Amino acid sequence: MADEEAQGGRIFFSSTGRSLVDEDEVVVLSVGVDIGSSTSHLVFSRIVLERLDSRYVVTIRETFYQSDILLTPYCGEDEIDAAALGAFIERQYRDAKVDPEEIDTGALILTGVAVGRRNARNIGELFARQAGKMVAVSAGDSLEAVMAAHGSGAAARSIREGATVMNVDVGGGTSKIAICADGRVSDLTALDVGARLICLDSGGRIMRIEEAARRFATELGIGLESGAQLAPESARALAVRMADCLFEAMAGGSPMAAGRTLLRLEPLSQRAPVRQLTFSGGVAEYVYGREAQTYGDLGALLAQEIRARAERWGPKLELASEGIRATVIGASQYTTQVSGSTIYVSPLTILPLRNVPVIAPSFALDGEDIEPSAVAAEIQALLRRLDLAEAGMPVAVFVPWRGSATFRRLDAFCQGLTTGLAALLAAGHPVVLAGDGDVGGLMGIHLREEMGLDNAIVSVDGLELKEFDYIDIGGMLPQSGAVPVVIKSLIFPAEPAARPQHQAGVVGPIAKPLSLARG
Repeated sequence: MADEEAQGGRIFFSSTGRSLVDEDEVVVLSVGVDIGSSTSHLVFSRIVLERLDSRYVVTIRETFYQSDILLTPYCGEDEIDAAALGAFIERQYRDAKVDPEEIDTGALILTGVAVGRRNARNIGELFARQAGKMVAVSAGDSLEAVMAAHGSGAAARSIREGATVMNVDVGGGTSKIAICADGRVSDLTALDVGARLICLDSGGRIMRIEEAARRFATELGIGLESGAQLAPESARALAVRMADCLFEAMAGGSPMAAGRTLLRLEPLSQRAPVRQLTFSGGVAEYVYGREAQTYGDLGALLAQEIRARAERWGPKLELASEGIRATVIGASQYTTQVSGSTIYVSPLTILPLRNVPVIAPSFALDGEDIEPSAVAAEIQALLRRLDLAEAGMPVAVFVPWRGSATFRRLDAFCQGLTTGLAALLAAGHPVVLAGDGDVGGLMGIHLREEMGLDNAIVSVDGLELKEFDYIDIGGMLPQSGAVPVVIKSLIFPAEPAARPQHQAGVVGPIAKPLSLARG
């Protein structure tokens, strides 16, 4: 079981097969579920999709209910209490006045210990009734950083303000740092700094000590022991040191504690100056003064130290759209058909494919010459950033082809493609390509006939995809030669002006206690 846990678990839900292709406007009821090591919560939304040519775009996202924040319950050291979690979820559905059968689509985000195979399987069983309706995502540090950047509004802010924005997501066990420019995450890192590295009972006695907390304590000469009191001056010293390490990482450094690195990813690289700074995650509620109550951890103290440093750090401190709820609010979904004249599938038995994550690289395809190494590097960078390099599943590459489809250009692109996907291909996964033009068939033929690729190939055209899309590709339709493609997109919160009609225990612009449910 230990080896199984280390590999991480992923939950796969099949498509509902709901076809919306003949409707000009579609309203779907969606749920976003976020289950992490420290906290868990749900959000219910109505999402309006309007047809734009052959695809649908989200025009309205109305969040009508947000759950309490649950301190994720445990029944063992790293085993989430699925029964307690299930009771919480059922209660939130009742309070939202939503029957699970009414849900059209949704997103289940697993982070931290929830990604472990046993936990993932148990959590998946809680949503068995909605098995055909949800996209499930197991997020590592990189993907968490990217999702927090979008969920907090930092990515959208970088477009709206025309500025480079850094979002720092400070949670219970880790902190994720993402730099956004032009709506995309251009750089990121993560480190072992968080509010719940030490957990206390109501009397201030230590209940849980994470390994990173022991390193901080060793460095500071503080003794930590389960059941012992944590002195106020020791708690403050730990918060000061953690905040110092966080800002060192934000500046591109590689902070250490007790002689070992705190970074979980590579440090931030050289970049354009950061103009604006936002915070998300549970600690952000204290940073922005929207929370005052403590919950048996270092959150309030850590936030005080972070706020003091942020105000003199340089970039302008801005209010994030979301703090502790900086994650998806659900998913949109629609079905389209791709004509057989623009696809290549070999062998046909490879279909159907379900819940294939999409990467949307920024390929330089405008010029006559295509550089294979640049294509490979862009693919590999995105696979790492979205935690898909060792995904254990196929990954679809969106190719916005530009220019002529000459042999030389196709060959250069396909050489870069196979190099970029080398690890996935070596694991036996198929090549999955999705384009917006009409060269899908040509690419598939080139990969098979000219390059002699042995892996299964699925290459389709006529699609407009983006980051955080997932696709189902159905089997070939008789006589037509077409394949149905279900496109599911993770939906992030709207900007601050679009506020929910009802929020259970949600923080607003006026500081008030945040309601936390406990198991």
